[in-house]
Amino acid sequence: MAKYAGHQSSIKKAVFVYSPEQLDYKFSDTHPFNQKRLELTVDLLTSISALDPKDIVTLRTATDEELLLGHDIRYINAVKMAGHGHLTEKQGEPFGIGTEDTPIFPNMHEASAKIVGGTLTACDYVMQEKSQHALNLGGGLHHGFKGRASGFCIYNDSTVAIKYMQKKYNARVLYIDTDAHHGDGVQWSFYDDPNVCTLSIHETGRYLFPGTGAVTERGSGQGYGTAFNFPIDAFTEDESFLDVYKTALREITTYFKPDVILSQNGADAHYFDPLTHLYGTMNIYKEIPKLAHELAHEFCNGKWIAVGGGGYDIWRVVPRAWSLIWTEMTDQPTPTGKLPQAWLDKWQKESPVPLISTWMDPENLYDPIPRKAEITERNAQMLEKALYTLHHDKS
Repeated sequence: MAKYAGHQSSIKKAVFVYSPEQLDYKFSDTHPFNQKRLELTVDLLTSISALDPKDIVTLRTATDEELLLGHDIRYINAVKMAGHGHLTEKQGEPFGIGTEDTPIFPNMHEASAKIVGGTLTACDYVMQEKSQHALNLGGGLHHGFKGRASGFCIYNDSTVAIKYMQKKYNARVLYIDTDAHHGDGVQWSFYDDPNVCTLSIHETGRYLFPGTGAVTERGSGQGYGTAFNFPIDAFTEDESFLDVYKTALREITTYFKPDVILSQNGADAHYFDPLTHLYGTMNIYKEIPKLAHELAHEFCNGKWIAVGGGGYDIWRVVPRAWSLIWTEMTDQPTPTGKLPQAWLDKWQKESPVPLISTWMDPENLYDPIPRKAEITERNAQMLEKALYTLHHDKS
């Protein structure tokens, strides 16, 4: 019997939204944001026969009308002009484009609109009950703002998707963000909206871009008490990360009672990630989708959409981490043991670092952290403070 059987057994369990066109979202050959990780992940899943071609659905391009759900027309027009060589870096500056983080590249509007279209495709599959779950690993660009690009993100597909689900399906949405960077663009878009709850667990902004995501950011007006932030200390390891994640997510989902879960799955809390200072291993990426999956069935009739996000060790971390979302979504056994030798041989030729040959990380990946007890204690205190609005009367 399937893990999550029930009256929905006649619909597809999950769809995998993917097209090689998602690789067109490319700033440069040397930029840390590299969508080649999508190709590596798809190839890995195919190598272990976990991804069937019939589960792959192609994406569409988001229309301007859809992009306007989350962005200004002046900004959209600036992105279009930039991608066709009609906007100087100086003109792009107020829009956050042409910067070191988010440089101009050819056809950037078209590539970005396809990323958004992939997430909207995932939403329609789930909300129309064509499938219980949907995965668009090309999405998760959570730093994009209404009128400005930021942190490698041009259009914010999650913001647009949530507005889209509100407008088209009148949905109450729980957004979960486990990227090491704060999900600022999504949070601020719904800061005063009582029907969207945002939960972000991230490395504290004391050390890391974008510098926001304090526990005191709880929402405003009607939305007060629907923004939750869990800024964990640098050098946080698996056990403390998962304690915060599991406690926070279960309590918040029980409190908010969403119609649908949208989870952003940045894979940059890993020890190997070059842009962050967390000490996660593959253990967290095995557990993160498990709880989201469980709660989607418990509260949302199975409705769960997952997107990608950060992840800058594209060779050793992202393909393994993201593969585990799909195997969990489709009730397949969690892969263990060695990665396929053919996959390792194929990609080692290109990889600048020796690939990890097993699904889980080797023991003793890093030297013991001398401040482990202190970090764990600080994170526990932060968790208590962040959940204050749940444990006390908000009036």
